Amino acid sequence: MSGEEFVPLSLTPLLIGILAAVACALPGNFLLLRRQALIGDAISHVVLPGIVVAFLLTGIVAAVPMMLGAAGAAVVAVLMIEAIRRLGNIEPGAAMGLTFTTLFAAGVLLLEQSDTSGVHLDVEHALYGNLESLIWLEASGWASVLDPVALSGLPPELGRVAVATLGVMAFLWIAWRPLVVSTFDEGFAQSLGMHTTGLGIAVVIVSALAAVAAFDAVGSIIVIAMFICPPAAARLMTNRLEVQIGWSVVFAVLSAVLGYVFAGYGPLWLGYDHAVSAAGMIATVSGVILALAAGFAPHRHRSGAPAL
Repeated sequence: MSGEEFVPLSLTPLLIGILAAVACALPGNFLLLRRQALIGDAISHVVLPGIVVAFLLTGIVAAVPMMLGAAGAAVVAVLMIEAIRRLGNIEPGAAMGLTFTTLFAAGVLLLEQSDTSGVHLDVEHALYGNLESLIWLEASGWASVLDPVALSGLPPELGRVAVATLGVMAFLWIAWRPLVVSTFDEGFAQSLGMHTTGLGIAVVIVSALAAVAAFDAVGSIIVIAMFICPPAAARLMTNRLEVQIGWSVVFAVLSAVLGYVFAGYGPLWLGYDHAVSAAGMIATVSGVILALAAGFAPHRHRSGAPAL
């Protein structure tokens, strides 16, 4: 594929897929280490009712209302999980499963009963995203990367996902020490005066913001996979936290690139006429990477927390 074809048709979807994968994988490391990996699944579901409610209140699909709605829905989900767990004396995994399925079902019902015909907001969009259609029509080749006129026509989803990724990186950099200490030894962190409960909620909210930034473009399938698969595979590669995070980013990028390429060209290589869902293929590749790590990674047989 020449630059005249690749840049307008594939560059922006590929970049959006990569940024969405990284934005979800970074906080996914801490959700995994806190034994809250299922919260990543819950977040990817609960952002749907938050987005729908934000749309119904504002009448527009815009980044700020959507992110506020998603953050609010994430906080509600955390409170519901804790209330169900404490009041009902229910195992945390069951409380999470009950909460995210209930809220996701509520979001689907809101979508079906609301007038969203004038916007690209529907159940299929929520599941599979909009990745293949996020093309850069104003581009004419690699020279467009330096053309201000062409750059003004970039899909807005690229900017939103880029800002979310930078925001996640900034949060981890600012809160690194208390976040690491509270993740590995919550009692010691409390003895140092750290607000561990607030840090836990902050991780969930940051994860929700990353999820909603990716949600519009890539749908909930990729969000679920990226919160869990790259961090889990990275966990099997090393016993050092910083290295684990680096591996998770590598696996997230690899999943996005290979998944996008295989979705577009894999069926053609096999003799079929049509491409398949990029979101589904990216999630599939991330699962394959996790399976390979589980079978061949150097630390696949060890247990315990990684070193600081």
